[in-house]
Amino acid sequence: MAEGIKDKVAIIGMGCTTFGEHWDKGSEDLIIEAFAEAIDDAGIEKKDIQAAWYGSCYEELNVGKSGLALSRTLKLPFIPVTRIENLCASGSEALRGAVYGVASGAYDMALALGAEKLKDTGYGGLSEVSTILGTKHRVIFPALSAPGAFAMMANRYFSKYGMTTEEGKRALAKISVNSHKNGVKNSKAHLRRIITEEDVLRAPIIASPLGLLDCCGVSDGAAAAVVCRADMAKDFRRDPVFVKALQIGISSGEELGYTQWDGTNVETTVRTAARAYKEAGIMNPRKEISMMEVHDCFSITELVTYEDLGISSRGKARYDIEDGFFTLEGKIPSQPDGGLKCFGHPIGASGLRMLYEMYKQLQGKAGERQIRDPAIGLTHNLGGFPQMNVVSIVIVGL
Repeated sequence: MAEGIKDKVAIIGMGCTTFGEHWDKGSEDLIIEAFAEAIDDAGIEKKDIQAAWYGSCYEELNVGKSGLALSRTLKLPFIPVTRIENLCASGSEALRGAVYGVASGAYDMALALGAEKLKDTGYGGLSEVSTILGTKHRVIFPALSAPGAFAMMANRYFSKYGMTTEEGKRALAKISVNSHKNGVKNSKAHLRRIITEEDVLRAPIIASPLGLLDCCGVSDGAAAAVVCRADMAKDFRRDPVFVKALQIGISSGEELGYTQWDGTNVETTVRTAARAYKEAGIMNPRKEISMMEVHDCFSITELVTYEDLGISSRGKARYDIEDGFFTLEGKIPSQPDGGLKCFGHPIGASGLRMLYEMYKQLQGKAGERQIRDPAIGLTHNLGGFPQMNVVSIVIVGL
């Protein structure tokens, strides 16, 4: 019987660039910056890394979809390097490769790095899904956009749980306000400005009911993690962070083909979280999780994710939000670094950026946004659409 990877692998070093509009830097610059911080944090040299995984969704660095983008940039010493892509979970997928490589016994130490230079591509806005999947998909998914798909989820959620549009928008506004309150304390965040609920409610509509301040932005960035065997972690640092669970799930397409799915949740998150909790030995996530970084591409995504993760009961997340359950001072702080809302979303880097925050919080090194005595952190990535997606769940702890 498969026993999972709980406590078999430790994170001993991490690095993260500032996320933003880096017009003066290329992908190589961001990769080098994140890597340099990670190996310095781990107290190792480049030659100590035995294998590497590179996550990127759009960036090819003129060498195709190969590991050369990382090995050439970092001048790695002829080790195996794998370039992977899994939509918005690409960074977490890179971590999975590194963690599984070490847990298998194939390597003692490995690198996971994710990077994206989205501002140079022109990516963003109301682009159709065919931009991502290719022109031939216009017939299957005509004019489908991410804001449009998640706006439909918001409207369906409001309807199912008896909320007026005004009530729903105000609940969502609190989510964005909380992220900005945290993000202003983070020097690596792209958008660092306090906003109010009224700012959110008055913002231009992107796809009703979602306004501009319900949506995350587009940015450039990179993040990296060095992992090693758990039994050797304290040879490198006194405060390593251990991987408790790492699960990735892909939608089977059922949501598109059956009427049982009502559009108010992401089934892949539900299934993937259940496997992650089992692997980590978590019985009651509402009581055992200390903090979270969830995939807040839109404010409705964050609200629904609270329920899909089993933190809030179905239809009740709005009350937890209103009660301050997810603020820095609350029971389970969410988006303590500002989330996608303040960092933007350089796709290949986001999963590792989320982990970077959990890592620093567990070590007590998050500065003025430090959470009191965290023990277990969870990250969640969602790529695609409510009805067609990839989800990653990573759980880490001391």
